[in-house]
Amino acid sequence: MPTIPQAPTPAPAADSATTAQQPAWPAITAPHAAPQDHWIEQLGRRRNDDFAWLKYIPETGTRSMDNLPEPLGSLLQAERDYAQQMLAPQAASAQRFYDAMAAHVCSTELAPPAALQGWAYSSQPGAGGQRVFVRSHSDGRVQTLVDEAVQSQGHRYYRATDHQASPDDRYYAWAEDLIGNDRHRICVLDTETGQTQVLVEGDAFGYGGLTFSPSSQDLFWIWRDAHSRPSRLYRSALQGGQPVLVHEESDPALFMRVARTAANGFVVLSLFGPDTSELHLIAAGQEHAAPRLLRPRERGIRYEVNEWNGSLVALTNAGGATDRQILRLGPDLQPQQTLAAHRHGVPIIKMQPFASTLVRLERADGLHQLVLLQRDGAQTTIRFDEPAYTLDLLPGQHWDASHVRIKHQTPAQPPRWLDIRLADGQMTEVGRETWSGLDPANYRIERLQARADDGQWVPLTVLSRKDIDSSQPQPLLLTGYGAYGIAHEASFSLPALAWVDAGYRYAIAHVRGGSEKGHDWYQGGCREHKRNSMTDFIACAQHLQQLGYSTPQQTVAHGISAGGLLVCGAMNMQPQHWAGVIAQVPFVDMLNTMSDADHPLVPLLRPDWGDPLADPVAYDYIAALSPYENVREAAYPPLLCTAGLKDDRVPYWEPAKLMANVRRRSTSAAPALLLLNPDSGHQESDQQESVLGQAARLWAFAQHCATAGKPPAV
Repeated sequence: MPTIPQAPTPAPAADSATTAQQPAWPAITAPHAAPQDHWIEQLGRRRNDDFAWLKYIPETGTRSMDNLPEPLGSLLQAERDYAQQMLAPQAASAQRFYDAMAAHVCSTELAPPAALQGWAYSSQPGAGGQRVFVRSHSDGRVQTLVDEAVQSQGHRYYRATDHQASPDDRYYAWAEDLIGNDRHRICVLDTETGQTQVLVEGDAFGYGGLTFSPSSQDLFWIWRDAHSRPSRLYRSALQGGQPVLVHEESDPALFMRVARTAANGFVVLSLFGPDTSELHLIAAGQEHAAPRLLRPRERGIRYEVNEWNGSLVALTNAGGATDRQILRLGPDLQPQQTLAAHRHGVPIIKMQPFASTLVRLERADGLHQLVLLQRDGAQTTIRFDEPAYTLDLLPGQHWDASHVRIKHQTPAQPPRWLDIRLADGQMTEVGRETWSGLDPANYRIERLQARADDGQWVPLTVLSRKDIDSSQPQPLLLTGYGAYGIAHEASFSLPALAWVDAGYRYAIAHVRGGSEKGHDWYQGGCREHKRNSMTDFIACAQHLQQLGYSTPQQTVAHGISAGGLLVCGAMNMQPQHWAGVIAQVPFVDMLNTMSDADHPLVPLLRPDWGDPLADPVAYDYIAALSPYENVREAAYPPLLCTAGLKDDRVPYWEPAKLMANVRRRSTSAAPALLLLNPDSGHQESDQQESVLGQAARLWAFAQHCATAGKPPAV
């Protein structure tokens, strides 16, 4: 197994006596980012962003350590060296975490879909933790389509997405990012010839950004502009020729997605924002015609469509259905019948039509459930009795299938695949991931609730080993997200299991801003209510401490992206409440980013955060909350942030500026560290060494913080 690279261990500080509250850190001077006045006038307000000089956008190409201007390049290299040296004494712990994760070898057995004639598509673990995509035929043939370990050879970064087959099963397409900047190329395999062509060389959008035409003759794909915004839909013939522009969107506040309907009757171009939708349809047999507008965009109305039982069906919030309803549309595309009525607090997450049955995934009491709706209106509801679990509807299922295939997992149980008979809901397990050395029976999953400041009950998912000493508080890693209406699902995580196997507890705080309790829960953590997300997170930590599960000196906060805003905001509010804070690619320069109209996501996300360029109320609220602006003189805990140099979503300068401000104002000797990856973007590469290696380093840091630098023997 790979050895995690490490720097020579520096000498410890002379006064490094370790206490229960204060782990020892090497006596190394942190890099110094000198503040430089940069006054900004905005809406009659004036602020000094004196670390603004840390921001760099090259005129062309992507950032690299070689093209950074001075003194920025020297500073960021010094940050990399400093973080490596400060973490060097934890190298043995990081290696133990890595080895513990890598020791679990995954094998997957998955049966083809029930009663299916033709090809069935799936993936399985491959070399280096990457995936191998295969298909199996009802006559017994098996064909390898894509081996990501082979595709990634020679590339320092690799991440692929949107794998899919053409309707006639001849072609297989996927998008791959070779840089880390989310600008993809699109590859297409011709299974008849065995040849793979790069159909789109670059600048494609790979998350819901491509689909085959119903005839299998063309590929529709989305292009990203110079600001990395998906803004054009193209059609490319699979047999060659120049791409044809199908639609261009000028509103930077709308995102784009393209897909086919379940019965293969339409290609649907979706234009959407947090509170707006507009759909365009391209009918099968008319694939070179101009798209047909389904309904003009209207602020406050979201909808998506599919087809079922001879007509289009819409999943929408129209008519005050904040948690969404499903409507049948008539020939005039107006609502004709309610197929699934709106129920407040029971959000409908997605729908997947089949010839006989309309399947929907929804959430009740914070947990997923599946509902099978028959043509005669009969319904079957399927739930599971675990305290916390996650269900997924697998994409690309055959329209005339007799069963729907779902993926079920819990924080302790790896994914397993279930076929549910559409006629009556009878369930059969048809495959599962098996990880060597892992027994789900050894773990305890708890679903708890913490009381927020305003009386709301905040769900908590807690994972621990059953053999843990429940009478003693233990190191706790508390994670959360709380943004964009995205629920933090209770999924299986190998890094989480590795932390728990060390004798600790792992918990998810399902704070407001996510959708765990419906649309109101999402809105309760948006705009002028964003502070709720952070106070919810603090309430969850306090609740676990009151239960005796941990103490403030043993609790480490962890968040990714907007979850980094969550934990760093909570850190500013209660710096004494945390043994350490880990923020991965964190959105922490909130006021300056939301004031940057050229940022690829800012116009799209104003409904979530507010617009400080036009709204004084939004400006003042964001200014009072943004982690970078609200660092204060206090004893800050150890802070570790990660960043990808090529990240355009949350650029490296956000955590770099936060680091500089924390070092300037903190009254403690705790370090603030920036782990900068020069070869990644917002996400790490898919390779196992990259994913598990980063998790191991973060967990070693958390362990050092939560155990005063002396982890117990395990």
